[in-house]
Amino acid sequence: MRCRETGLLEYDKSRATPGFTIFTPIYRGSETAYLLDMDGKTVHQWTLKGFRSGYGQLLSNGNLLAAVRKDPESPSHREEMRVIREYDWDGETLWQCDAPGQHHDFRRLANGNTAFLGFERFTEASKKRLRGGIEGSEMEDGGVLGDYIHEVDPEGNIVWEWHAQDEMEIENYPIHPLNSREEFSHANALWALDNGDYLVSLRRSSWLFIIDRKTKKIRWEMQNDNWGGQHDCQMLDNGNILFFANGLYVSGQLSSSKVIEMNPETSEEVWRYQGSPPWSFYSPHISGCQRLWSGNTLICEGLWGRIFEVTPKGDIVWEYISPHNGPLQGQATGGIGNWVFRAYRYALDSLEIGGRV
Repeated sequence: MRCRETGLLEYDKSRATPGFTIFTPIYRGSETAYLLDMDGKTVHQWTLKGFRSGYGQLLSNGNLLAAVRKDPESPSHREEMRVIREYDWDGETLWQCDAPGQHHDFRRLANGNTAFLGFERFTEASKKRLRGGIEGSEMEDGGVLGDYIHEVDPEGNIVWEWHAQDEMEIENYPIHPLNSREEFSHANALWALDNGDYLVSLRRSSWLFIIDRKTKKIRWEMQNDNWGGQHDCQMLDNGNILFFANGLYVSGQLSSSKVIEMNPETSEEVWRYQGSPPWSFYSPHISGCQRLWSGNTLICEGLWGRIFEVTPKGDIVWEYISPHNGPLQGQATGGIGNWVFRAYRYALDSLEIGGRV
């Protein structure tokens, strides 16, 4: 089986998109971000002390942005203090800001600010408004976690914030009946639009929505249980939304994932990638995608540590499986795996690479 192989499995030089690919394994104890060339060889790496889960992304100045635990020696939990750090090419910290309960996503904005998702406790009043999920499955102390967004300036000051329990009509966004009630929404993707609005993905109820920056209300939304707790939504230059549909808890079909491009004006799919047969491509959690400048799409099938590039027709032209294994965390505690949350590719002549390789 191909999933038992690691390293570079496929490279069609005539159709693959030249560049460098960054990924960060997320097994327990992993603290390294790797930059690969097209031959699957590591050409650079960074040490991220305190890294637990998530990813690293290169900025246009060539620095690496990543989120790590503020106190790596203490027991890890969802409400702990995290810090978002900017590292130079040699791994030295140039900037950081506190990010309480930070999870999943963060973004450096065009104006130099940084936005991130975080967990916060629901108030008792908010908990009473919660609908759906498995009854009695709140946290051990009865608590429920909700999401917030902070946007901070270069000095770390909060210049804009949004709180799900304050701004959302919680009753209208029930948790999927097979999910626990420990978290209301489990936001897992945050994408800044050019006008300052935010595109957000809510995994536990399979919702995508856009938050109006001025009013802090939801100005566009769409939900589909067949997405199965999607990840990594992003707005493309053509105005469509691209995302990884995990396919978790989808009834009436064998388990499979998809990458979908959708027109938000018509709610119609305009492109889809799925395995052949469909169940040969499946990651029920984590995972992501990136539309490349060539028109191809880079896909991270996170459960298998698999990163691959497909053409618009769905042909695989580059494929790599992470060889980095370790003890897993969360629901998979006790297992060994090579999970990867996300991966990004940068062009050979991009500002992010800047001739450093």
